[in-house]
Amino acid sequence: MVKKDFQILSGKSIELISICSAIILWQLVAVYIVQNKFYLPSFTDVTFAFVGIISKDTKLGLFGLDYQLPVLLVDLIYSLMHFWIGLIFALVIGIPVGMIMGWFRTINRVVDPLIEIIRPIPPLAWIPFAIVWIGLNPIAAGFLIFIGAVFPIIINTFTGFKSVSRVYVEAAKVLGCNTDRELIRYVALPYALPSITAGIRIAMGVGWMCLVAAEMFGVSRNGLGYKIWHHYYLHNMDLVLVYMLLLGFLGLFIDRALRYYIDGKLLKWRKGVVI
Repeated sequence: MVKKDFQILSGKSIELISICSAIILWQLVAVYIVQNKFYLPSFTDVTFAFVGIISKDTKLGLFGLDYQLPVLLVDLIYSLMHFWIGLIFALVIGIPVGMIMGWFRTINRVVDPLIEIIRPIPPLAWIPFAIVWIGLNPIAAGFLIFIGAVFPIIINTFTGFKSVSRVYVEAAKVLGCNTDRELIRYVALPYALPSITAGIRIAMGVGWMCLVAAEMFGVSRNGLGYKIWHHYYLHNMDLVLVYMLLLGFLGLFIDRALRYYIDGKLLKWRKGVVI
């Protein structure tokens, strides 16, 4: 027990040392090598910029609300709204499509070529159609995030269902699972669950990266991605880095929360090798 606690403490110390070393290196390079705040603001510049905008308030303006809230909180609310709109639609569409493709061979032959034609198209290329079809509103931003997130979910769900062993299917039939619905529910879905959750994790990462592109074409006047471009146009590169770091830390938090739920709750029966 003591050895395990020491290993955990040592691991956290290494992570802390790594972060502190990166900050020190960043500060030294910015101050003594680059020496230009526009090209690379220092850590202290970014810290002061962050402190400076914490106290600023703005109007929320969502769902008829008219509350004055901190600017960062409002930007976070808008970005999370855009992100979850896209991700929820990706889950609702991606998982069933992947399941059907993986279980029914004929449907896979029909749908797979269409998906492989659309999948390589970058989400940015869909911006004109997002504006024409949907307009400048949060749904348009969610649409771009949906485009980026749906294909990893489809592919991983398809892979999980496609790799179900025939032995398990035949054993389930012997035990009374005779319909496709029962086989999918009691055999294929539990077997494919690790692959599906891996696809969801990848999709969340891709969707979060698409957030900047989704907010850059003016769907709203708030959002982490929108503020990156807004402050870039004003040459406030310290604030650009503030919002970039916020995107990074929030992405890390979302990924860790998902991993905690999946590994600790949903897939707690799986045990791997811990080094």
